[in-house]
Amino acid sequence: MIIKPRTRGFICTTAHPAGCAHQVQQQVNYVQSQGQFTGPRKVLVIGASTGYGLAARVAAAFGAGAATVGVYRPSTASETRTASAGWYNSAAFEEMAYTSGLRSYSVCGDAFTTETKERTVELIRRELGQVDLVIYSVASARRTDPQTGAVHQSVLKPIGSPYTNTTVNFHTGELSTVQIEPATEAEIDDTVHVMGGEDWQLWIEALRDSGVLAEDAVTLAFSYIGPELTQAVYRDGTIGRAKDHLEATALQLNEQLAPTGGRAYVAVSKGLVTQSSSAIPVVPLYISVLYKVMKEQGLHEGCIEQAYRLYKDFLYNPEGTPVDGQGRIRIDDHEMSHAVQTEVDRIWPMLSTENVYEYSDLAGYRREFFQLFGFESGGIDYEADTDPVVAIRNSSY
Repeated sequence: MIIKPRTRGFICTTAHPAGCAHQVQQQVNYVQSQGQFTGPRKVLVIGASTGYGLAARVAAAFGAGAATVGVYRPSTASETRTASAGWYNSAAFEEMAYTSGLRSYSVCGDAFTTETKERTVELIRRELGQVDLVIYSVASARRTDPQTGAVHQSVLKPIGSPYTNTTVNFHTGELSTVQIEPATEAEIDDTVHVMGGEDWQLWIEALRDSGVLAEDAVTLAFSYIGPELTQAVYRDGTIGRAKDHLEATALQLNEQLAPTGGRAYVAVSKGLVTQSSSAIPVVPLYISVLYKVMKEQGLHEGCIEQAYRLYKDFLYNPEGTPVDGQGRIRIDDHEMSHAVQTEVDRIWPMLSTENVYEYSDLAGYRREFFQLFGFESGGIDYEADTDPVVAIRNSSY
């Protein structure tokens, strides 16, 4: 079939296997160009198919030579329907790892379920014995609590009062004013259940109780803070409440792991084009301005640059892991620098539909959005007849 992008709002409903493989190869090339580093040996990445999870897996494997296990949702294709970008990314990663002589395994399933945890534990026990690094990078809008059966749905809303600001349709470049009504207490609670640290805690308990977590293991989850501009809808909103819970979970896990030499962290990352960030009003416009400013200042990073620096300069820094006053790793340091944020604040009030491409990198944002799904990648013939059915090596369903 000829695979073209089909969009519905902030979602692309198709993905291109060759384009996704190209994007993964670009990440591998970057890591190899930076050189090897001393890092983890056996890594579990929960939520390994896209974004920071995928980048963390690529960096660990091709930067430190680590064996990796990736957990992610299955996605089947047919002759008339593509699989997800995450599926194609993972298939490409497994092939590249195999060709490079790296051990890698995939567990396909809902990371929130007990059954997926049990299958992952058995795979680790059989193939690796133990893991010494666990990356938690699950992004989902819905979670079924494995203990109660309750279904929780997250929302992207402010807390306390309505939030009004400028947003953009990144497909058309049209700016508009958006007002978001505040969340109810039930919506706040649901969002914490989905995006907080509950499932991360359950994963670590499952791994530790079954003996497949190394005594000195490190575990890490990703968070975001962002600027004052997005505080009301992000850090002070429902997502922020969930991130507060995630960070509290990191402190709790650190206390539990420390007696045997283990550590737990939250890494506060940079604002990037992801499927999740595209869904949050105002954030795509902010990131478009941020990209322009950081590129002009020579500070721009994508997921793979962030992941590589996370390992080399923070988690496996021979002089110790630098953290902020709350014990968090700050790989958002370039984004939150005074020079960057001052320039973003200067540009923001000048933005309009007429000048948005001049004052922001909205074109770059849109291009990266489609690249998430394997489109707009150089060297790919998008007019070629392409088989959407791609198998994944070393996968477990």
